[in-house]
Amino acid sequence: MTTPGADKDVPEAIEGIEATEVVRKQVPLVERRLHPVTPLRRAWAPVAVIIGWAVHDPNQAQEQLTRLTTVTLLIGLAVFVPAAALYGFLTWWFTHFAVTDTELRIRTGLLFRRTAHIRLERIQAVDVTQPLLARVAGVAKLKLDVVGTDKKDELAFLGEGEARALRAELLARAAGFAPETAHEVGEAPSRQLLHVPAGVLAVSLVLTAATWVSLAAALVVPPLLWFATHSVWTVLATALPLLGAAGASSVGRFVGEYDWTVGESPDGLRIDHGLLDRTHETVPPGRVQTVRIVEPLLWRRRGWVRVELDVAGSSNSVLVPVAPREIAESVVARVLPGVTVPPLSALSRPPGRAHWCVPLWWRGYGLAVTDTVFAARHGLLRRSLALVPHAKVQSVRLTQGPWERFWRLAEVHVDTGANKTVTARLRDAEEAAELLRGQAERSRTGRRDARPDRWMA
Repeated sequence: MTTPGADKDVPEAIEGIEATEVVRKQVPLVERRLHPVTPLRRAWAPVAVIIGWAVHDPNQAQEQLTRLTTVTLLIGLAVFVPAAALYGFLTWWFTHFAVTDTELRIRTGLLFRRTAHIRLERIQAVDVTQPLLARVAGVAKLKLDVVGTDKKDELAFLGEGEARALRAELLARAAGFAPETAHEVGEAPSRQLLHVPAGVLAVSLVLTAATWVSLAAALVVPPLLWFATHSVWTVLATALPLLGAAGASSVGRFVGEYDWTVGESPDGLRIDHGLLDRTHETVPPGRVQTVRIVEPLLWRRRGWVRVELDVAGSSNSVLVPVAPREIAESVVARVLPGVTVPPLSALSRPPGRAHWCVPLWWRGYGLAVTDTVFAARHGLLRRSLALVPHAKVQSVRLTQGPWERFWRLAEVHVDTGANKTVTARLRDAEEAAELLRGQAERSRTGRRDARPDRWMA
């Protein structure tokens, strides 16, 4: 049954759609440039080359400097400074980016051109970072985590407001919003879940064994080398890396994890941190492969834990630097919806005969398999509980060495999409075989019932 005039409306509707498509195709691609302060950053590249040469061969560098007269040095600076400035300007001038219907394009290169085509649906994290000088200048760096790439593409630098607006647009486009409305979505609202006070962070670093071990090595090893070699260069070559390691394990971590805040938004968990360099990261939904709850020995009396992540194709690795266990588990529940962290009493130890394979330390191993996760613990002094959702298991393997075979023991390895492996060590051979068979079915069921790996889904 048809309505009079309907046949006329159909061709008109088709013509209207075709006209819209033609207009959409005729819209010119708008390419944008980075912030005007970017040439100052690029101009440092020639200076870095000279500094690298001087550090690589300090004797020759010193000889060349002693040969230079004042007039020659001034002429060199008069030529080098404008040349560096010109290099910075040209690299900025020849760098463009544009957002199309399907991808983000980044064109760079002064002599050798490079064009990166980043598919919007493959973007899984967009982070905004602000080094100290960038914060002073009011600019920010945009870093993109893309599925299938190890190196992050970045846009450095953009205005702070422009960087946040572009981040919101890219996330909206990755979530499936239409190009016409993506820029209107804006940044998704965030609700704070956790904030780590500076005092708690400082005490946690003091109670970390790695801090004291690296500091003791920096104080003990150099004097011993001096008495053994009486060589200043040997002592400096050893002491400086040790002092750097000690600083990185204490001061460096404090500066990097200062003002750590975790917030929940429709596009994932937002992580903001940093004293000098501010970083705004996003834990992409559905991409978390493994969650580890770490409990150092000296933290147990206070009930503190650290939460680490393995995210497919992303460099995000820390979710909570330090927090009470109850609060940390509530944050884990937001990362892995429907997952409950098994209590310590639910973890089964290996059989007693496992001490013939790993004396004493076998007591630190444990295993629990629930309807949602494969949980394995290791460590006696520094406990670490790894949680792998069944939907994220890529493969399961059973291994058994000659000594383990003699004691009827085996190990079950669970591989995830982040190229990481979680191992249940020293299990009874029959139990391990049953785990191997059952995990395949649990993984199939988990993938079937898993939530979509989409932004704002």
